Amino acid sequence: MPLIYETKGHIGYFRIENGKVNVFDPPMHREFLKALKRFESDPEVKVGVISGAGEKAFSAGDDMKFEQRLAPPAERLERHFFPEHHNEKEMGYPGDDRAAMAFRRRKPVIAAVNGWCLGRGLMYLLHHSDIRIAGASAKFGFPEISFGMGGTSGLTLIQKHLPRNVALEMVLTGKPIDAKRAEAVHLINHVVPDEDVMRFAEEIAAGIAEHPASAIRTEMESYLCTENLDHDTGLAVGEHIYRLQRLVTDVKNSDVEF
Repeated sequence: MPLIYETKGHIGYFRIENGKVNVFDPPMHREFLKALKRFESDPEVKVGVISGAGEKAFSAGDDMKFEQRLAPPAERLERHFFPEHHNEKEMGYPGDDRAAMAFRRRKPVIAAVNGWCLGRGLMYLLHHSDIRIAGASAKFGFPEISFGMGGTSGLTLIQKHLPRNVALEMVLTGKPIDAKRAEAVHLINHVVPDEDVMRFAEEIAAGIAEHPASAIRTEMESYLCTENLDHDTGLAVGEHIYRLQRLVTDVKNSDVEF
């Protein structure tokens, strides 16, 4: 199984493991979606860590050599609008890749990145990690345009993650950026020596896991629910979420008002 998911204590581990550069194929997208659902529904798991096996790549993206039947235009259009109708009958695109991208997490995930992080690998990094640790050798990019495939910026909602000029340079040139540049534009949080990436990510995950599950969930919920709201609405929603949790939270010095 090239997408491995396992748990240790309060941490869920996702490991991309497929060949030298950990490419994704349709069966792996399905396994990733299943793993996300397991992660989100497990009451014992508070935080996740996602990484790529080996040292060469987190993931170099989708497997361009994956063979799929070239369907006629009408069938391809139907698959575009109703990919779930085809998932059990035939592996292909679009399919579980779309569902995995759209899956709404409420638990935090830490990414540990070594080597190449390209295309679909970077898409999943953007959508399914919240804190990102990269080794000094890491490189990030969207090479799709080099293959004549446009539209990555909308598919990834990259404008939510990067400044306009940085995002457009990446998607229009197809050229990768190194870890130092990725840190400077806030694509990642920290650059560490390659051999320290997983240890650093696990330390952050362990620090999060020390907190009550309800507090972690509330913090994620508060961020996700307010990130696209206007100032006044965001403050109101944030206040409601905070006060509702305080009603049932047993805190030290409970006579102190916050």
